[in-house]
Amino acid sequence: MAGISRGTPPEPPQASADPLVTLASLPGVADSVDSVRKGVDRVYGHRVMRRRSNEVTSEAALRGARGSAALSGADWALEEVRRRTDFGVEGEPRTVGAALRLTAEAGQLLSVWRQSPLRVLARLHLVAASSGGRSADEAGRVADETVGRPRLGAEPVDEPLIELPLPDADEVAGRLDGLARLLLAGSEAPALVTAAVVHGELLALRPFATCNGLVARAAERIVLIGSGLDPKSICPAEVGHAELGRAAYVAALEGYVSGTPEGVAAWIAHCGRAVELGVRESTAVCEALQRGAA
Repeated sequence: MAGISRGTPPEPPQASADPLVTLASLPGVADSVDSVRKGVDRVYGHRVMRRRSNEVTSEAALRGARGSAALSGADWALEEVRRRTDFGVEGEPRTVGAALRLTAEAGQLLSVWRQSPLRVLARLHLVAASSGGRSADEAGRVADETVGRPRLGAEPVDEPLIELPLPDADEVAGRLDGLARLLLAGSEAPALVTAAVVHGELLALRPFATCNGLVARAAERIVLIGSGLDPKSICPAEVGHAELGRAAYVAALEGYVSGTPEGVAAWIAHCGRAVELGVRESTAVCEALQRGAA
């Protein structure tokens, strides 16, 4: 991982047996973690959540999918996403459809994630790369051989938003294995730190031929849900990432990839701010439900 496995760790490796805890100790990270925790607690304490949490979850999923699609180049209005049912096999409709499918799938994969993160990533890519009217399993049987597996050799990557140097296939395989082992070992680090590292590492590696951004943001969602920070999935970080903007997203990712303490801390803080904006979005949904406006 950037800052862990590439020879430029924020602190010497021997400083902690848990690299994620080491990252949690970087300047400013504790403040981000605390701010996120307080925000999440506030929205979970909203009176609407006592009886209508399922509605908030559904709305958060829709808005999160819209945000993730926007970052991948399909910046549709929320009402357009809500009303459309025709998500085709090409262009922006396919991107929006992929984001919606991933958001629906993420909550179904928590138990598998705890046992095999790489298997979940393969499944997420299969879901994202499937075509509009077919199930992911049906699409997988007819899709090209790059779907659902990390790229090999010199296979190209279609991820226009991210223009950072692309690690070769051998490095991708090694770092994915390292990420999986780190996750399976468990960590005492806050959920925000783990989610940010998973998200950042997948964007840095771009392990699949397509849909890497969509998959990375879905994996971040899985970590936030599975960690217990956001068990009802009502704090869509994707909304915040989109609101902060593509330029800020890429700039923060560059910091992560740099491996410097400042860069990695800035990426974690950026992810924290995205979660907080997701909290704000769902708080507004709660208020609208309370007023009878949604």
